[in-house]
Amino acid sequence: MIDMDQQRFHPLVIVTAPSGSGKTTIVHHLLKRFPELDFSVSACTRPPRQNEVDGRDYYFLTPEAFQQKIQEGAFAEYEMVYEGKYYGTLISELERIWRNHQIPLVDIDVRGALHLLDKYPDQSLSLFVQPPSLDVLRERLIKRGSETSISLEERLQKAAEELKYAPHFHHIIYNDSLEHALAQAEVAVGAFIARMLNKEIP
Repeated sequence: MIDMDQQRFHPLVIVTAPSGSGKTTIVHHLLKRFPELDFSVSACTRPPRQNEVDGRDYYFLTPEAFQQKIQEGAFAEYEMVYEGKYYGTLISELERIWRNHQIPLVDIDVRGALHLLDKYPDQSLSLFVQPPSLDVLRERLIKRGSETSISLEERLQKAAEELKYAPHFHHIIYNDSLEHALAQAEVAVGAFIARMLNKEIP
């Protein structure tokens, strides 16, 4: 584990991507590979999907409770990612992980990731997961089976805009094959953790 008391700042790993790019799969792999990481649970106002658990997958808040936390300054960042649906990173969640001498791994939308980089510019590692093409992304979203025709088009339009921001992040992880993407992510995160520990990660 990382001795945060010896660090001049608290490190942070940010993973972002257009919806359907494979970001969540990569995040789960990194959490299994590196015990130094802990998943930062985001808050949101959308209802839980099947098998999602409050406090594990997200903190599911009412719009009123979310707005109250905005007024309290409880978020490191927050965004209305889709119409009427807010997502945010709670400062208390980052601090919980830092107190445990671990590095928060934040799975986040692209605009939220940019806000976190702006807030924590010198202590973050950021990965942008890029699909091979929008056509491939469309196929992945259709196979996921959770989109209506309207929400599918909304996500694809949003993805086309988000892809423009890829150069703003430290590493672009090309998810042309999952094995290749996982290897790229491991190298980037392993090097970052090694710098934090000031020694090589085996």
